[in-house]
Amino acid sequence: MKTIEVKKYDANLKESWDSFVDKAKNATFLFHRDFMDYHKHRFEDYSLMVFEGKKLMAVLPANIVGNSVFSHQGLSYGGLVLQREVYFSQVVDIFRAVLLFLENDRKENLHLKLLPHIYHKVPSEEIEYLLFILKAKLERCDTAAVIDYRHRLEIKSSNRLRGIKKAIKNKLQIKEEVNFEDFWSEVLIPNLKRAHRASPVHTVEEIDKLRKNFPENIRQFNVYSGTEILGGTTIFETNEVAHVQYISATEAGRNMGALDLLYEVLIDNFSQKKYFTFGISNEDQGQKVNKGLLHWKETFGARTVTHSFYKVETKNHPLLNVIYV
Repeated sequence: MKTIEVKKYDANLKESWDSFVDKAKNATFLFHRDFMDYHKHRFEDYSLMVFEGKKLMAVLPANIVGNSVFSHQGLSYGGLVLQREVYFSQVVDIFRAVLLFLENDRKENLHLKLLPHIYHKVPSEEIEYLLFILKAKLERCDTAAVIDYRHRLEIKSSNRLRGIKKAIKNKLQIKEEVNFEDFWSEVLIPNLKRAHRASPVHTVEEIDKLRKNFPENIRQFNVYSGTEILGGTTIFETNEVAHVQYISATEAGRNMGALDLLYEVLIDNFSQKKYFTFGISNEDQGQKVNKGLLHWKETFGARTVTHSFYKVETKNHPLLNVIYV
């Protein structure tokens, strides 16, 4: 068996990292360094690369806080990113090596937020099983509202159908834009401030920079009445999934059915994908569900997929030595 070696990522390895992510079986563009590093000033990076001999077999997008390592807290999801054709036995060796590396570096805990299965290019749930063996603690579980295009449900909600008819009657128009400024400044920021006393995760400068780096993956769709913006949504597009990153509408837009029309059109437009996800409807670290928001998403035919977060003690790695019969 070839030796497993774990290394900390550094900028000289960027090309190798990005090339691996492109070919991995459980990765999206969010794991590219140009995405991860746009907010590197907010996090102390502790990303790892795992080699079998000279071959890169896995990467772990991560940051460090105290003596704990986290699936990168600046990303929506994470976990151990694996080479496409890796065997289960190799994953066991890789994960054991990562935990041993962390223990030797005096890191007590690894917090993993797993990549939801809808993003997997091929089946990739080895780590979830190994977390069970390692007696990991489920710290959080979110609920994402997802449309499975292979088993798509018809929109039957009278409210949605009425909203769509109202939007058509009002001659609302949907446009894809390359500029985020109008949506951010006139719709998203005011709504978040008023409803939640919050701000978008990304500033308009950050989302604009990210789009320039990933023009095929980050897309903005706005709804207009004439020249007046009524609402919009930001889509993060991957191979298998169209993910709604931001949704918002003005009061006039809500009254005119702007989002109802927008999502009827977008759900149809992305039907070549496997999934369309509206994202989570959770608050309080997954302990609460925004019932109204989730129901609104469900009326478009979305149903629940879970997103799990685990904490594993690095000292538990010997448990992986005794799993075979």
